[in-house]
Amino acid sequence: MESGKRILIADDDPDIIDLLESYFKRAGFIVTAKINGKDALQAAEADKFDLVLLDVMMPYIDGYHVASEISSRMGSDAPKIIIMTSRDVSSEKGIALLSGAMDVVQKPFTLDELDAKIQAALG
Repeated sequence: MESGKRILIADDDPDIIDLLESYFKRAGFIVTAKINGKDALQAAEADKFDLVLLDVMMPYIDGYHVASEISSRMGSDAPKIIIMTSRDVSSEKGIALLSGAMDVVQKPFTLDELDAKIQAALG
């Protein structure tokens, strides 16, 4: 992974936040983590991120709405977005893509699987 890239992680599960935050910091990313959709949207608007990882089911605003708001408000300046979901990816992928996400990862996932999707997203 490329160091110095900024990543926003939004998930209401503190264990997932801890795991991903630790993993990405070791990989050289600058990490911001939020535990609900409202805080994630505010962070995305207040700062510039290269990548946003969004859980679907979060308090206040779900991940699809956060992705949609980021994409519509920021346009071509929007960060790359990957949705994380425990729902069936085959039925969720269309919704994720319509919301502005570029990919979906099925929970539980391996870090190698997530890393491959992030590498594809960041080029």
